[in-house]
Amino acid sequence: MERYDVAVIGGGMVGTAIGYGCAERGARVAVLDEGDVALRASRGNFGLVWGQSKGDGMPAYGAWTRLSIALWPALAERASALAGKDVQYRPVGGLTFCLDEAELEARRAFVHRRHNQGHNTVRIVDRRELEQLMLGCPLGPEVVGASYDPTDGHVDPLTLLRGLHAGLRRAGGTHLPGAPVVAIDAAGGAYRIARADGSAVEARRIVVAAGVATTHIAAMVGLDVPVRPVRGQNIVTERLAPILPMPASAIRQTGDGTIQIGVTSEDDGVLETPTTTAALAKMAARAIRVLPPLAAARMVRGWAALRPMTPDGFPAYAESATHPGCFVAVCHSGVTLAAVHAGPMAEAVLSGIMPELAAELHPARFAGNPEITRVQAH
Repeated sequence: MERYDVAVIGGGMVGTAIGYGCAERGARVAVLDEGDVALRASRGNFGLVWGQSKGDGMPAYGAWTRLSIALWPALAERASALAGKDVQYRPVGGLTFCLDEAELEARRAFVHRRHNQGHNTVRIVDRRELEQLMLGCPLGPEVVGASYDPTDGHVDPLTLLRGLHAGLRRAGGTHLPGAPVVAIDAAGGAYRIARADGSAVEARRIVVAAGVATTHIAAMVGLDVPVRPVRGQNIVTERLAPILPMPASAIRQTGDGTIQIGVTSEDDGVLETPTTTAALAKMAARAIRVLPPLAAARMVRGWAALRPMTPDGFPAYAESATHPGCFVAVCHSGVTLAAVHAGPMAEAVLSGIMPELAAELHPARFAGNPEITRVQAH
């Protein structure tokens, strides 16, 4: 049986980033992955590297996000080289559009709270400043303003995932797709991880980063981490001439020229990824109000994916008290947090010393409090 220093359970954005970071630091790593049948969020990600909406009510999450954004330029350079293709990281700033005065006032209150929680780069811009920020952008007449954060940006998430997998392999790591994990048992100073196809590996350390499957697998190593699926639907159009120079929370123009529109937040607990005409139509209608020329654009594809969401919407990180060396990492912001997962979180797995900000995001906060307010963060 193959023995590894670290076995990461989950081959999506979170698990692969941590696995890559551990392998890059010299550990012998295996990433165990269900494969293409997995209901992974990374194949449906919107591609934002986003701080302005992260951490309302949880300052540690906001600071963890800002740390990741600060580390992103170096990750983008490495991931592009590893993928053999530009990951198209563009830190050009980001917007959340408001289509009437009520939306703008609500956003103004949100930005005020963020300032009180230490996020001082986000601010409100009115219609006039928007037009100056995005010269020539054909904004619809209903756009009255937006929140704006100059540190935000976007990236090609599929190329990023490709680069992380390539980095894992180049550093000597192993990707083992094809079967879910069914059991984890202590085995002579290590842990034996059994899979549904009859295979097994041993590892001294384990990271459970299994997205919507996290709750079940984390329980095998003594961790109680409630996670529910929240479905998000997306639209992508045909390629268009440049019309949107800056990404927004629900609309962006990719480096290839397509317009990506999203995303819904459907919290029905269903482990399925259908698209619905009603949701796609609602998203398209709002996008047209923001950018009227989109009314003539052809939709190329629609898809849905499942976000792994904790009860309060914030990430959860922990080392098991009963299974030393076993960790959990779950969040719905796998792209934004990829840099801290490949950096400080990978270092924590190898050293056993959790970063202070991650330690504040321990899932123990959910114990005995099932009525925690659910936050649908973007």
